[in-house]
Amino acid sequence: MRIGELAQRTGVSERSLRYYEQQGLLVPARTSGGHREYQESAVDRVIRIQELFAAGLHSKKIARMLPCLRDADGGPSEVATPRLVAELEDERARIDRMIADLHTSRAVLDEVIDAAARERGM
Repeated sequence: MRIGELAQRTGVSERSLRYYEQQGLLVPARTSGGHREYQESAVDRVIRIQELFAAGLHSKKIARMLPCLRDADGGPSEVATPRLVAELEDERARIDRMIADLHTSRAVLDEVIDAAARERGM
């Protein structure tokens, strides 16, 4: 499939797909005319990349992770190094801290909302 179709199927801009290629996250074949040609598996790969970016990982870390992941079923591969596993555990701990901070922020907002509603007699 061409870059436009991949963009449409994944909801990711063509510019982002080109960036993924520059970072080594996505490797298309090239036609004799120089056009990018993506395999069907690229859809799963792009979705996985988006998930990892959304989790706050940067492109260099994602590039190190991708060979350790299977796109089709999302399961782990046996090629993950102990160092990468440790880095990913650190990332998970960072995400857990962010979740805890968000819960705290929501609780504060709930208190403010409740107080404001009581003040207005709601």
